[in-house]
Amino acid sequence: MLKFLELAKPAKGRLWEIDTIRGVAIVLMVISNFVYDLYNFGSWQIDIFNGFWWVFPRVIVATFVLLVGLSLNLSYVRVRHKNESLLFKKYLMRGIKIFLWGVAITAVTWMFLPQGVILFGVLHFIGVGIILAYPFLRYPHARWLPWLAILLIIFGIWLHSKVYDWPWLFWLGLIPKGFSTFDYIPILPWFGVLLLGLWVGGRFYPEGKRTFALADFSNLPSVKFLCLLGRNSLLIYLIHQPILVGSIYLFWL
Repeated sequence: MLKFLELAKPAKGRLWEIDTIRGVAIVLMVISNFVYDLYNFGSWQIDIFNGFWWVFPRVIVATFVLLVGLSLNLSYVRVRHKNESLLFKKYLMRGIKIFLWGVAITAVTWMFLPQGVILFGVLHFIGVGIILAYPFLRYPHARWLPWLAILLIIFGIWLHSKVYDWPWLFWLGLIPKGFSTFDYIPILPWFGVLLLGLWVGGRFYPEGKRTFALADFSNLPSVKFLCLLGRNSLLIYLIHQPILVGSIYLFWL
């Protein structure tokens, strides 16, 4: 166990509190998806469309997306001295890589879960969001940035209150009639949340360092474990659902 926790030592340049929050979000995501899977595959009678179990997953997604924006700010301030074209290529390739993982999930769900194939889920959004956020990376301290973020969030929520006859714009946030999926994180309103995270990074972590006092809990075993989860969030996201669904079929059905 001690050797395992040694792997969770903070990497150079990383902030333990951010990895910890991401680790907590990962744990909550697994819990939320387990409940969702029990409803869909285990016939568990629980209302996931209203109340707590409707709000819970959206809070988790908002946490992840905020952290994406915050982490983009942290990464940019540490490499902004580099050639602009090389920087853009770096974020472009990172976004494409994550988006392609989303495409892989689309393919898997299309083969095994055709009734709820994931067409634009969280990885699709993060991939595109990283690319779209690049022009804003220079302005994390701008006073207009949080207002733009809030405006996009409000506008996106308003878009979701209606249905549209343009199925090719579902990725933007215009929900077509009869649209159904297990995971849907469109550009609006979620890009507003990402920009809000970028602003939070600029406000509380200018130059990549925290501006507030924080007691150091990074040596606690529980924090080390959460940091490990947070640093491997993509891997956990990719493998947790097959494990959860497989467990349901083995032990509940």
